[in-house]
Amino acid sequence: MNSPPIAERRLTFTEKGGSDRKPLCIRIFAPQPVDPSSVRFAVDADVASCVVEFDGLPDGARQALGADSTAFGADSIQALQLAVDVDRVLRRLSKHYDFYFPTGEAYFDE
Repeated sequence: MNSPPIAERRLTFTEKGGSDRKPLCIRIFAPQPVDPSSVRFAVDADVASCVVEFDGLPDGARQALGADSTAFGADSIQALQLAVDVDRVLRRLSKHYDFYFPTGEAYFDE
């Protein structure tokens, strides 16, 4: 992205069963209007999207996220609201990874 993120969350993660903690930075970028020619669904002037970047995940995990790296909404507020729900994505990834706050505490209580 060329613009700076509007929000970030810094975590660490390990592969399940591993102990080598690696940094993960989740960045959310400002909502942008959706170009109707760039999507396969009908849009009006208010439809917006927010890009969510998961910097630090292995390439395979980032590719598996696919559509989850962009949140679409009926307007910019909804796009932003959906984008900030990173726990939904992290829960799905937690089948393969354990996530931690920078303090070392587990991100999910399980």
